[in-house]
This record gives sequence, structure tokens and C-alpha cells, in this order.
Amino acid sequence: MEANGLQGRIFWADGTPPPGPDAAGAPAAPAYVLIHGIGVSHRYLRRLHGELSAGAPTYSLDLPGFAGTPRPERQLSIADYGAFIAQALKASGIGSYILVGHSMGVQFAIEAALYAPGQAHRLVLMGPVVDARYRSVQRQGLALFLDALLRENASSNWLVFSDYFRCGPRWYFTELPVMMAYPTERRLAGINVPVLVLRGNHDQVAGADWSLRLSQVVPEGSFVEIQRAGHVAQHLRPRQVAEAIKSWAAPPTAAS
Repeated sequence: MEANGLQGRIFWADGTPPPGPDAAGAPAAPAYVLIHGIGVSHRYLRRLHGELSAGAPTYSLDLPGFAGTPRPERQLSIADYGAFIAQALKASGIGSYILVGHSMGVQFAIEAALYAPGQAHRLVLMGPVVDARYRSVQRQGLALFLDALLRENASSNWLVFSDYFRCGPRWYFTELPVMMAYPTERRLAGINVPVLVLRGNHDQVAGADWSLRLSQVVPEGSFVEIQRAGHVAQHLRPRQVAEAIKSWAAPPTAAS
């Protein structure tokens, strides 16, 4: 994927139309677009991707500077990433979607929806940052450390920390202050499409009060907790996370 001189990657599975400017098989219904957080990649979203793609077109992204993609020559703002996502998806023939962001990917999803409101039909915000309790780098770092130590399993920690290595400390610490300074609540208040805020009930990073409050700053907000899961709930409990998303996103029926 390329937009504004930045390069990333897009992934899809069998059953999802290949992206392209002339994608004749582009889905009429909104596709799921999965967006990773700081330092990581599509890999820790792979299990959720598999669950969602069984019933709907699904794409996962690797954003510029992460996962071995070319590093930009300057620090990027959240708005820069949002514009890249919206423009690159449109250029790929994906013009209607549900954005599913995790951690810092929540911030990217919000800005992409604000940049192209006609393209983003819904937002799913998983493990949103930065919790009001952790507005310093030290507190945020401690929350992430405790989550990895107490709430995640070996495979999720391996994916996350090996991706940190691929990203490299220079780009991680270039973008960390951008994440910490982003006014998630204020920017989310400008969203006028349905929003689902989702967290693992043991998430050390995105607390219950913070996540619930985010769901209440939009006109159509919903909140759900995934039991027996931490910050990377989509890896440990992919089926439960997918079921929560699909149930929320499903159009209402006469029975319901």
C-alpha cells in the first residue's frame, strides 16, 4: 500500500477479494479492516482475522515504520496515519469498511474515520489507549509490563516482543510521545458512526472505567468485556472477540 509517499502492507485471506484500484470483486457490504498498535504488526491480529474473514471480507494492515516497512523520514502524527489508512484503502478499491483498531491502532482508526467519514461505517476500539490513569510514559510502561507478565500467554508475548525488535527502538520511541499526547476522548467525540469499545476483563492497560467512558462520548456507543483476557484479547480469545464484533455489527432483524 502507498499513499502520501508512505508505504505499508495489506493482507487478506482466501474468500476476500484481492485489493486493487480496479477491484471488480470489491465487496458491497463493509469489509473489516484490522489496525495494529505501536511497535507491532498484523501478526497479533491474525487469529481474529481468521475468525472474521470466515463470514466477511477482511483485511489487515502493516503501517509505515512498523513490521519492517520503510521508516518515514519524520515523526508521523496520528492524523498522518489516519490519512494514510483512508487514502491507501480507497486506492486499493476498499471504499466501505468497519475499522477495528487495537491499542494505539484505536487512535489510528479514529483519525481514519474522521478523515473519510463516508468510508468508515463503524469503529471497533479494542484495548484503547491512553487510559487516564496512565498519562505518563512510566505508568504506561508499567501497565504494559504487568499485562505481559500477568495476563498474556507465551505466544502473544513472543509476537509482540519480536515485532518490537522488527520495528526497532528508534521508530518506537519516535512515535511513543505521539501516542501519549493524543486526546482520544476529544477526538472520539467527533465520530458520528456506531462505536464498539472492547476490552479483556483483565486488561492492565485499558481499564474498565476508561473504556466505558469512551463508549459514552459518542451518540451510538457500546461496551463489551471479554472474559479471561488481558490487553491482547484478540489473540488469546479470538473467537469470543469475533463473536462480540459480529453480533454488534450485524444489521437488526425483525425478531430483534
